[in-house]
Amino acid sequence: MFEISPISRSTGDSHKVKPTVLIAATSHWLPAARLAGALADAGFSVQAVCSSRHPLQRTTAVYRTYKYRALAPLTSFSRAILSAKPDLIVPGDDLAVQHLFHLYRTMQHSERKAVTIRAAIEHSFGPPESFPIVQARAQFINMAREEGVRVPRTQAISNVADLRKWTSEVGFPCVLKADGTSGGEGVVKVRSLGEAESAFLRLQAPPLLARAAKRAIWDSDKTLLCPSLLRRRSVVNVQTFIEGQEATSLVACWKGRVLASLHFVVIQKTSDAGPATVLRLIDNTDMSVAAEKTARRLNLSGLHGLDYMLEPETGHAYLIEINPRATQVGHLTLGAGRDLPAALYAAVTGRSISPQRKVTENSIFALFPNEWLRDRQSPYLRSAYHDVPWQEPELMKRWVHKAIENNISGSRPAWRRFVKGMAQPIDVPHRNSGRDLAGSVLRCASAEDDGF
Repeated sequence: MFEISPISRSTGDSHKVKPTVLIAATSHWLPAARLAGALADAGFSVQAVCSSRHPLQRTTAVYRTYKYRALAPLTSFSRAILSAKPDLIVPGDDLAVQHLFHLYRTMQHSERKAVTIRAAIEHSFGPPESFPIVQARAQFINMAREEGVRVPRTQAISNVADLRKWTSEVGFPCVLKADGTSGGEGVVKVRSLGEAESAFLRLQAPPLLARAAKRAIWDSDKTLLCPSLLRRRSVVNVQTFIEGQEATSLVACWKGRVLASLHFVVIQKTSDAGPATVLRLIDNTDMSVAAEKTARRLNLSGLHGLDYMLEPETGHAYLIEINPRATQVGHLTLGAGRDLPAALYAAVTGRSISPQRKVTENSIFALFPNEWLRDRQSPYLRSAYHDVPWQEPELMKRWVHKAIENNISGSRPAWRRFVKGMAQPIDVPHRNSGRDLAGSVLRCASAEDDGF
Protein backbone atom coordinates (compact mmCIF):
# COMPACT_ATOMS: atom_id res chain seq x y z
CA MET A 1 0.00 0.00 0.00
CA PHE A 2 1.38 3.43 -0.93
CA GLU A 3 1.79 6.01 1.83
CA ILE A 4 0.13 9.16 0.52
CA SER A 5 -0.11 12.46 2.37
CA PRO A 6 -3.14 14.65 1.65
CA ILE A 7 -3.29 18.43 1.88
CA SER A 8 -4.84 19.34 5.21
CA ARG A 9 -7.06 22.40 5.40
CA SER A 10 -10.15 23.48 7.29
CA THR A 11 -13.18 25.22 5.84
CA GLY A 12 -16.75 25.94 6.70
CA ASP A 13 -18.02 25.06 3.22
CA SER A 14 -20.12 21.91 3.51
CA HIS A 15 -19.15 20.91 -0.03
CA LYS A 16 -15.55 20.79 1.14
CA VAL A 17 -16.22 17.55 3.02
CA LYS A 18 -15.10 16.06 -0.28
CA PRO A 19 -11.62 16.82 -1.63
CA THR A 20 -11.69 19.43 -4.39
CA VAL A 21 -10.21 19.05 -7.85
CA LEU A 22 -9.94 22.08 -10.14
CA ILE A 23 -9.94 21.30 -13.86
CA ALA A 24 -8.17 24.04 -15.81
CA ALA A 25 -9.20 24.19 -19.47
CA THR A 26 -8.55 26.69 -22.25
CA SER A 27 -9.78 24.79 -25.32
CA HIS A 28 -13.27 23.37 -25.87
CA TRP A 29 -12.17 19.77 -25.50
CA LEU A 30 -14.92 17.26 -24.68
CA PRO A 31 -12.61 14.84 -22.75
CA ALA A 32 -12.15 17.45 -20.00
CA ALA A 33 -15.89 17.26 -19.29
CA ARG A 34 -15.80 13.46 -19.43
CA LEU A 35 -12.96 13.45 -16.90
CA ALA A 36 -15.00 15.69 -14.60
CA GLY A 37 -17.69 13.03 -14.41
CA ALA A 38 -15.21 10.29 -13.57
CA LEU A 39 -13.56 12.43 -10.88
CA ALA A 40 -16.95 13.18 -9.35
CA ASP A 41 -17.79 9.46 -9.34
CA ALA A 42 -14.50 8.79 -7.58
CA GLY A 43 -15.52 11.14 -4.74
CA PHE A 44 -14.17 14.57 -5.69
CA SER A 45 -16.00 17.87 -5.59
CA VAL A 46 -15.21 19.10 -9.10
CA GLN A 47 -14.70 22.76 -9.99
CA ALA A 48 -13.43 24.19 -13.25
CA VAL A 49 -11.89 27.29 -14.76
CA CYS A 50 -12.99 27.47 -18.39
CA SER A 51 -14.77 29.61 -20.96
CA SER A 52 -18.52 30.14 -20.82
CA ARG A 53 -19.08 27.82 -23.80
CA HIS A 54 -16.89 24.95 -22.65
CA PRO A 55 -18.51 21.49 -22.31
CA LEU A 56 -17.54 21.65 -18.62
CA GLN A 57 -20.34 24.20 -18.25
CA ARG A 58 -22.88 21.57 -19.35
CA THR A 59 -21.96 18.61 -17.18
CA THR A 60 -23.72 17.92 -13.89
CA ALA A 61 -20.42 16.73 -12.43
CA VAL A 62 -19.02 20.26 -12.02
CA TYR A 63 -20.00 21.96 -8.77
CA ARG A 64 -18.71 25.45 -9.63
CA THR A 65 -17.03 27.16 -12.58
CA TYR A 66 -14.77 30.20 -12.90
CA LYS A 67 -14.49 32.37 -15.99
CA TYR A 68 -11.40 31.85 -18.15
CA ARG A 69 -10.38 34.93 -20.11
CA ALA A 70 -7.93 34.22 -22.92
CA LEU A 71 -6.42 37.73 -22.78
CA ALA A 72 -5.97 37.56 -18.99
CA PRO A 73 -5.17 33.88 -18.41
CA LEU A 74 -2.98 34.21 -15.31
CA THR A 75 -5.53 36.37 -13.55
CA SER A 76 -8.25 33.86 -14.44
CA PHE A 77 -6.27 30.92 -13.12
CA SER A 78 -5.05 32.64 -9.95
CA ARG A 79 -8.57 33.74 -9.00
CA ALA A 80 -9.89 30.23 -9.55
CA ILE A 81 -7.15 28.66 -7.43
CA LEU A 82 -7.61 31.12 -4.57
CA SER A 83 -11.37 30.67 -4.59
CA ALA A 84 -11.53 26.88 -5.07
CA LYS A 85 -8.62 26.07 -2.71
CA PRO A 86 -8.12 22.82 -4.62
CA ASP A 87 -6.49 19.68 -3.30
CA LEU A 88 -5.52 18.94 -6.89
CA ILE A 89 -5.34 20.89 -10.16
CA VAL A 90 -5.77 18.92 -13.39
CA PRO A 91 -5.01 20.73 -16.66
CA GLY A 92 -7.15 19.68 -19.61
CA ASP A 93 -4.90 20.90 -22.43
CA ASP A 94 -1.36 22.07 -23.19
CA LEU A 95 -2.07 25.78 -22.97
CA ALA A 96 -3.52 25.29 -19.49
CA VAL A 97 -0.24 23.64 -18.48
CA GLN A 98 1.72 26.58 -19.88
CA HIS A 99 -0.45 29.06 -17.97
CA LEU A 100 -0.08 27.16 -14.69
CA PHE A 101 3.70 26.91 -14.97
CA HIS A 102 3.95 30.57 -15.99
CA LEU A 103 1.73 31.51 -13.05
CA TYR A 104 4.07 29.61 -10.73
CA ARG A 105 7.08 31.54 -12.05
CA THR A 106 5.34 34.90 -11.57
CA MET A 107 4.46 34.16 -7.94
CA GLN A 108 8.00 34.32 -6.57
CA HIS A 109 7.26 36.47 -3.54
CA SER A 110 6.18 35.84 0.04
CA GLU A 111 2.66 37.26 -0.07
CA ARG A 112 0.19 34.71 1.29
CA LYS A 113 -1.78 34.50 -1.98
CA ALA A 114 1.39 33.75 -3.92
CA VAL A 115 2.42 31.06 -1.45
CA THR A 116 -1.04 29.45 -1.71
CA ILE A 117 -0.95 29.39 -5.51
CA ARG A 118 2.59 28.00 -5.69
CA ALA A 119 1.76 25.29 -3.16
CA ALA A 120 -1.34 24.19 -5.10
CA ILE A 121 0.54 23.98 -8.40
CA GLU A 122 3.54 22.20 -6.94
CA HIS A 123 1.32 19.74 -5.08
CA SER A 124 -0.50 18.92 -8.33
CA PHE A 125 2.51 18.39 -10.62
CA GLY A 126 5.60 17.77 -8.51
CA PRO A 127 8.70 19.88 -7.84
CA PRO A 128 9.14 23.02 -9.98
CA GLU A 129 12.48 21.69 -11.24
CA SER A 130 10.46 19.25 -13.36
CA PHE A 131 8.36 21.94 -15.07
CA PRO A 132 10.83 22.95 -17.81
CA ILE A 133 11.72 19.31 -18.48
CA VAL A 134 8.18 18.09 -19.16
CA GLN A 135 7.55 21.11 -21.40
CA ALA A 136 10.66 20.71 -23.58
CA ARG A 137 10.68 17.62 -25.79
CA ALA A 138 14.44 17.38 -26.29
CA GLN A 139 15.24 17.97 -22.63
CA PHE A 140 12.71 15.33 -21.58
CA ILE A 141 14.01 12.73 -24.04
CA ASN A 142 17.60 13.30 -22.85
CA MET A 143 16.45 12.78 -19.25
CA ALA A 144 14.68 9.55 -20.19
CA ARG A 145 17.81 8.29 -21.95
CA GLU A 146 19.79 8.87 -18.75
CA GLU A 147 17.27 6.62 -16.97
CA GLY A 148 17.87 3.81 -19.46
CA VAL A 149 14.58 4.25 -21.32
CA ARG A 150 14.54 3.51 -25.06
CA VAL A 151 14.18 6.83 -26.87
CA PRO A 152 14.87 8.17 -30.38
CA ARG A 153 17.62 10.70 -30.89
CA THR A 154 16.12 14.17 -30.35
CA GLN A 155 17.51 17.70 -30.49
CA ALA A 156 16.15 21.25 -30.23
CA ILE A 157 16.85 23.20 -33.43
CA SER A 158 17.48 26.96 -33.34
CA ASN A 159 17.95 27.67 -37.03
CA VAL A 160 18.20 26.16 -40.49
CA ALA A 161 21.96 25.66 -40.09
CA ASP A 162 21.38 23.47 -37.03
CA LEU A 163 18.79 21.50 -38.97
CA ARG A 164 21.15 20.92 -41.90
CA LYS A 165 23.91 19.75 -39.57
CA TRP A 166 21.60 17.33 -37.75
CA THR A 167 20.13 15.80 -40.91
CA SER A 168 23.58 15.40 -42.48
CA GLU A 169 24.61 13.31 -39.46
CA VAL A 170 21.41 11.36 -38.85
CA GLY A 171 19.62 11.33 -42.20
CA PHE A 172 15.97 10.86 -43.20
CA PRO A 173 13.16 10.31 -42.53
CA CYS A 174 12.86 12.37 -39.38
CA VAL A 175 10.12 14.17 -37.48
CA LEU A 176 9.92 17.87 -36.63
CA LYS A 177 7.89 18.75 -33.54
CA ALA A 178 7.03 22.12 -32.01
CA ASP A 179 6.92 22.32 -28.21
CA GLY A 180 3.52 23.06 -26.69
CA THR A 181 1.51 21.29 -29.37
CA SER A 182 -0.55 18.08 -29.26
CA GLY A 183 -3.13 16.00 -31.09
CA GLY A 184 -0.94 15.86 -34.20
CA GLU A 185 -0.68 19.65 -34.56
CA GLY A 186 2.89 20.87 -34.78
CA VAL A 187 4.26 17.49 -35.94
CA VAL A 188 5.62 16.93 -39.46
CA LYS A 189 7.38 13.87 -40.89
CA VAL A 190 9.94 14.88 -43.51
CA ARG A 191 11.92 12.87 -46.05
CA SER A 192 14.24 15.46 -47.59
CA LEU A 193 16.17 18.59 -46.68
CA GLY A 194 13.77 20.77 -48.65
CA GLU A 195 10.77 19.36 -46.77
CA ALA A 196 12.64 19.73 -43.48
CA GLU A 197 13.56 23.38 -44.01
CA SER A 198 10.06 24.31 -45.12
CA ALA A 199 8.48 22.52 -42.14
CA PHE A 200 10.94 24.07 -39.70
CA LEU A 201 10.20 27.63 -40.81
CA ARG A 202 6.47 26.96 -40.72
CA LEU A 203 6.52 25.38 -37.24
CA GLN A 204 8.78 28.04 -35.75
CA ALA A 205 6.80 31.02 -37.05
CA PRO A 206 4.20 32.70 -34.81
CA PRO A 207 0.58 31.81 -35.70
CA LEU A 208 -0.91 34.07 -38.35
CA LEU A 209 -3.26 36.64 -36.85
CA ALA A 210 -5.97 35.73 -39.37
CA ARG A 211 -5.77 32.07 -38.32
CA ALA A 212 -5.85 32.99 -34.62
CA ALA A 213 -8.83 35.30 -35.15
CA LYS A 214 -10.73 32.68 -37.17
CA ARG A 215 -10.26 30.10 -34.39
CA ALA A 216 -11.34 32.58 -31.76
CA ILE A 217 -14.49 33.64 -33.63
CA TRP A 218 -15.67 30.42 -35.24
CA ASP A 219 -14.39 27.79 -32.80
CA SER A 220 -14.36 29.89 -29.59
CA ASP A 221 -10.74 28.74 -29.26
CA LYS A 222 -8.46 31.61 -28.25
CA THR A 223 -5.36 29.43 -27.84
CA LEU A 224 -3.44 31.12 -30.64
CA LEU A 225 -4.30 34.74 -29.83
CA CYS A 226 -1.50 35.53 -27.39
CA PRO A 227 1.29 33.79 -29.39
CA SER A 228 0.05 35.58 -32.51
CA LEU A 229 -0.21 39.03 -30.94
CA LEU A 230 3.13 38.70 -29.13
CA ARG A 231 4.80 37.23 -32.26
CA ARG A 232 6.07 34.37 -30.12
CA ARG A 233 8.15 31.77 -31.95
CA SER A 234 7.93 28.07 -31.08
CA VAL A 235 10.82 25.85 -30.05
CA VAL A 236 11.19 23.18 -32.76
CA ASN A 237 12.78 19.77 -32.19
CA VAL A 238 14.00 17.19 -34.68
CA GLN A 239 13.64 13.51 -33.82
CA THR A 240 14.69 10.27 -35.49
CA PHE A 241 11.66 8.57 -37.02
CA ILE A 242 10.90 5.18 -35.46
CA GLU A 243 9.02 2.85 -37.78
CA GLY A 244 6.28 0.96 -35.99
CA GLN A 245 2.90 1.20 -34.28
CA GLU A 246 1.88 4.20 -32.21
CA ALA A 247 1.05 3.64 -28.56
CA THR A 248 0.00 5.86 -25.69
CA SER A 249 -0.28 5.78 -21.91
CA LEU A 250 -1.94 7.87 -19.25
CA VAL A 251 -0.68 7.47 -15.71
CA ALA A 252 -1.77 8.78 -12.32
CA CYS A 253 1.28 9.62 -10.22
CA TRP A 254 1.84 10.78 -6.69
CA LYS A 255 5.19 11.97 -5.35
CA GLY A 256 7.13 9.98 -7.90
CA ARG A 257 5.10 6.75 -7.83
CA VAL A 258 2.73 5.46 -10.49
CA LEU A 259 -0.56 4.58 -8.79
CA ALA A 260 -2.59 3.54 -11.85
CA SER A 261 -2.02 3.44 -15.59
CA LEU A 262 -3.72 2.86 -18.94
CA HIS A 263 -1.66 1.61 -21.89
CA PHE A 264 -3.06 1.47 -25.44
CA VAL A 265 -1.95 0.83 -28.99
CA VAL A 266 -3.46 3.12 -31.62
CA ILE A 267 -5.66 1.31 -34.14
CA GLN A 268 -7.24 4.25 -35.96
CA LYS A 269 -6.65 8.01 -36.20
CA THR A 270 -8.44 10.99 -37.69
CA SER A 271 -5.45 11.42 -40.04
CA ASP A 272 -1.78 10.49 -40.20
CA ALA A 273 -0.88 13.29 -37.81
CA GLY A 274 -4.23 13.55 -36.01
CA PRO A 275 -5.51 12.25 -32.67
CA ALA A 276 -6.43 8.61 -32.08
CA THR A 277 -10.03 7.53 -32.61
CA VAL A 278 -9.76 3.78 -31.84
CA LEU A 279 -7.48 2.25 -29.20
CA ARG A 280 -6.74 -1.24 -27.89
CA LEU A 281 -5.93 -1.74 -24.21
CA ILE A 282 -2.66 -3.63 -23.67
CA ASP A 283 -0.07 -4.63 -21.10
CA ASN A 284 3.45 -3.63 -22.11
CA THR A 285 6.43 -3.95 -19.79
CA ASP A 286 8.53 -1.35 -21.62
CA MET A 287 5.75 1.24 -21.37
CA SER A 288 5.17 0.52 -17.68
CA VAL A 289 8.87 0.69 -16.84
CA ALA A 290 9.33 3.93 -18.80
CA ALA A 291 6.42 5.53 -16.94
CA GLU A 292 7.74 4.39 -13.56
CA LYS A 293 11.28 5.63 -14.27
CA THR A 294 9.98 8.97 -15.53
CA ALA A 295 7.70 9.50 -12.53
CA ARG A 296 10.44 8.56 -10.08
CA ARG A 297 13.16 10.71 -11.69
CA LEU A 298 10.95 13.83 -11.87
CA ASN A 299 8.98 13.08 -8.68
CA LEU A 300 5.76 13.57 -10.62
CA SER A 301 2.22 13.97 -9.29
CA GLY A 302 -1.09 14.16 -11.16
CA LEU A 303 -1.99 12.90 -14.63
CA HIS A 304 0.66 12.53 -17.32
CA GLY A 305 0.34 11.24 -20.87
CA LEU A 306 3.22 9.38 -22.53
CA ASP A 307 3.51 8.56 -26.23
CA TYR A 308 5.51 5.71 -27.75
CA MET A 309 6.37 3.89 -30.94
CA LEU A 310 6.39 0.08 -30.82
CA GLU A 311 8.95 -1.74 -32.99
CA PRO A 312 7.12 -4.32 -35.13
CA GLU A 313 9.84 -6.98 -34.90
CA THR A 314 10.59 -6.82 -31.16
CA GLY A 315 7.60 -5.04 -29.62
CA HIS A 316 10.04 -2.74 -27.83
CA ALA A 317 8.54 0.63 -26.89
CA TYR A 318 10.39 3.85 -27.70
CA LEU A 319 9.26 6.79 -25.57
CA ILE A 320 8.84 9.84 -27.80
CA GLU A 321 7.18 12.50 -25.60
CA ILE A 322 5.31 13.42 -22.43
CA ASN A 323 2.22 15.59 -21.90
CA PRO A 324 1.80 16.76 -18.27
CA ARG A 325 -2.00 16.81 -18.43
CA ALA A 326 -5.09 14.69 -18.91
CA THR A 327 -5.60 13.00 -22.27
CA GLN A 328 -8.78 11.76 -23.95
CA VAL A 329 -8.84 8.46 -21.99
CA GLY A 330 -8.64 9.78 -18.42
CA HIS A 331 -12.31 9.09 -17.67
CA LEU A 332 -12.15 5.38 -18.55
CA THR A 333 -12.44 3.30 -15.36
CA LEU A 334 -11.13 -0.18 -16.14
CA GLY A 335 -10.65 -1.89 -12.80
CA ALA A 336 -7.83 -2.35 -10.33
CA GLY A 337 -4.67 -0.53 -11.38
CA ARG A 338 -6.54 1.06 -14.29
CA ASP A 339 -8.82 3.56 -12.55
CA LEU A 340 -6.95 6.87 -12.58
CA PRO A 341 -9.65 9.03 -10.92
CA ALA A 342 -9.88 6.55 -8.02
CA ALA A 343 -6.09 6.59 -7.68
CA LEU A 344 -6.01 10.40 -7.49
CA TYR A 345 -8.82 10.39 -4.94
CA ALA A 346 -6.81 7.99 -2.79
CA ALA A 347 -3.74 10.19 -3.20
CA VAL A 348 -5.34 13.36 -1.85
CA THR A 349 -7.32 11.65 0.92
CA GLY A 350 -4.73 9.15 2.13
CA ARG A 351 -7.21 6.29 1.70
CA SER A 352 -6.68 3.01 -0.11
CA ILE A 353 -7.55 2.92 -3.80
CA SER A 354 -11.14 1.78 -4.39
CA PRO A 355 -11.76 1.51 -8.15
CA GLN A 356 -15.16 2.03 -9.75
CA ARG A 357 -16.90 -0.73 -11.68
CA LYS A 358 -15.25 -1.44 -15.05
CA VAL A 359 -17.14 0.29 -17.82
CA THR A 360 -16.56 -2.66 -20.16
CA GLU A 361 -14.71 -5.94 -20.65
CA ASN A 362 -14.05 -5.02 -24.27
CA SER A 363 -10.38 -4.18 -24.94
CA ILE A 364 -11.13 -2.07 -28.03
CA PHE A 365 -12.34 1.52 -27.55
CA ALA A 366 -13.96 3.74 -30.18
CA LEU A 367 -13.57 7.26 -28.82
CA PHE A 368 -16.55 9.60 -29.06
CA PRO A 369 -17.07 11.68 -31.11
CA ASN A 370 -13.91 11.35 -33.19
CA GLU A 371 -14.44 7.85 -34.58
CA TRP A 372 -18.04 8.63 -35.56
CA LEU A 373 -16.86 11.84 -37.24
CA ARG A 374 -14.13 9.94 -39.06
CA ASP A 375 -16.47 7.28 -40.46
CA ARG A 376 -20.19 6.96 -39.67
CA GLN A 377 -20.06 3.38 -41.02
CA SER A 378 -16.99 2.38 -39.01
CA PRO A 379 -17.28 -1.23 -37.81
CA TYR A 380 -15.66 -0.17 -34.55
CA LEU A 381 -18.81 1.76 -33.60
CA ARG A 382 -20.41 -1.66 -33.12
CA SER A 383 -17.61 -4.09 -32.35
CA ALA A 384 -15.69 -1.85 -29.93
CA TYR A 385 -16.82 -0.16 -26.73
CA HIS A 386 -18.19 3.07 -28.22
CA ASP A 387 -17.37 5.70 -25.65
CA VAL A 388 -20.62 7.74 -25.82
CA PRO A 389 -21.53 9.84 -22.72
CA TRP A 390 -25.14 8.62 -22.45
CA GLN A 391 -25.12 9.47 -18.74
CA GLU A 392 -24.68 13.18 -19.57
CA PRO A 393 -27.62 14.22 -21.81
CA GLU A 394 -26.67 17.91 -21.68
CA LEU A 395 -23.23 17.09 -23.07
CA MET A 396 -24.82 15.03 -25.81
CA LYS A 397 -27.31 17.82 -26.55
CA ARG A 398 -24.50 20.36 -26.90
CA TRP A 399 -22.54 18.10 -29.21
CA VAL A 400 -25.60 17.37 -31.35
CA HIS A 401 -26.25 21.11 -31.58
CA LYS A 402 -22.67 21.77 -32.64
CA ALA A 403 -22.71 18.92 -35.17
CA ILE A 404 -25.86 20.22 -36.84
CA GLU A 405 -24.71 23.85 -36.64
CA ASN A 406 -21.44 23.01 -38.39
CA ASN A 407 -23.10 20.47 -40.71
CA ILE A 408 -20.67 17.87 -39.42
CA SER A 409 -23.19 15.06 -39.69
CA GLY A 410 -24.41 16.20 -43.08
CA SER A 411 -28.07 16.00 -42.12
CA ARG A 412 -30.48 15.70 -39.22
CA PRO A 413 -31.63 12.22 -40.33
CA ALA A 414 -28.04 10.99 -40.05
CA TRP A 415 -28.01 11.93 -36.38
CA ARG A 416 -31.38 10.25 -35.86
CA ARG A 417 -30.06 7.02 -37.36
CA PHE A 418 -26.94 7.21 -35.21
CA VAL A 419 -28.80 7.74 -31.94
CA LYS A 420 -31.45 5.13 -32.76
CA GLY A 421 -28.75 2.62 -33.56
CA MET A 422 -26.85 3.32 -30.36
CA ALA A 423 -30.07 3.11 -28.33
CA GLN A 424 -30.02 -0.68 -28.63
CA PRO A 425 -28.86 -2.59 -25.52
CA ILE A 426 -25.23 -1.57 -24.96
CA ASP A 427 -22.67 -1.54 -22.18
CA VAL A 428 -23.67 1.65 -20.33
CA PRO A 429 -22.30 3.16 -17.07
CA HIS A 430 -24.38 2.28 -14.05
CA ARG A 431 -25.83 5.71 -13.27
CA ASN A 432 -28.60 5.83 -15.89
CA SER A 433 -30.40 3.86 -18.56
CA GLY A 434 -28.67 4.06 -21.93
CA ARG A 435 -31.95 3.48 -23.78
CA ASP A 436 -33.73 6.33 -21.93
CA LEU A 437 -30.87 8.75 -22.47
CA ALA A 438 -30.56 7.81 -26.12
CA GLY A 439 -34.22 8.70 -26.48
CA SER A 440 -33.72 12.05 -24.79
CA VAL A 441 -30.81 12.89 -27.08
CA LEU A 442 -32.86 11.82 -30.08
CA ARG A 443 -35.59 14.23 -28.97
CA CYS A 444 -32.94 16.96 -28.65
CA ALA A 445 -31.71 16.27 -32.17
CA SER A 446 -35.27 16.32 -33.52
CA ALA A 447 -36.54 19.41 -31.70
CA GLU A 448 -37.26 22.33 -34.01
CA ASP A 449 -38.12 24.69 -31.15
CA ASP A 450 -34.99 24.30 -29.03
CA GLY A 451 -32.35 26.12 -31.00
CA PHE A 452 -31.72 23.34 -33.49
